[in-house]
Amino acid sequence: MDLLVNIDVPDLARAEAFYTAAFGLTVSRRFGDGGVELSGLPAKLYLLEKPEGSIGAGQDVRRYGRHWTPVHLDVVVEDLETALNRALAAGAVADAEPRTHIWGKIAVLADPFGNGFCLIEFLNRGYDEIASTIHQSSGC
Repeated sequence: MDLLVNIDVPDLARAEAFYTAAFGLTVSRRFGDGGVELSGLPAKLYLLEKPEGSIGAGQDVRRYGRHWTPVHLDVVVEDLETALNRALAAGAVADAEPRTHIWGKIAVLADPFGNGFCLIEFLNRGYDEIASTIHQSSGC
């Protein structure tokens, strides 16, 4: 099984410039004038040019103002401050000041098209700091 991450954008060239600069990704393939595959994360990112106002899934109209969806990217980084500065320099917009939790640091941002993403730097044992153990039954 593979995981592909598709991100709709209204301006493919601008999106390519942002994602390569913000995350150090590289273009691995192009799909005509309407799409690009980016490599450098554990899953490939596919930037797909879709005009604002066009119809997406569920007959929802695409809009590129700041929005949030329950499904978004969390990019795990080694140094939050460095990654945050790189993303901001590339054109990301920060929603708030970074926060620190027992499991790590998090910065909530948006790309230039309003798509939300987070940068996460794990601290201590990461999510294990707050995770509970799941006991598997033997089935007998």
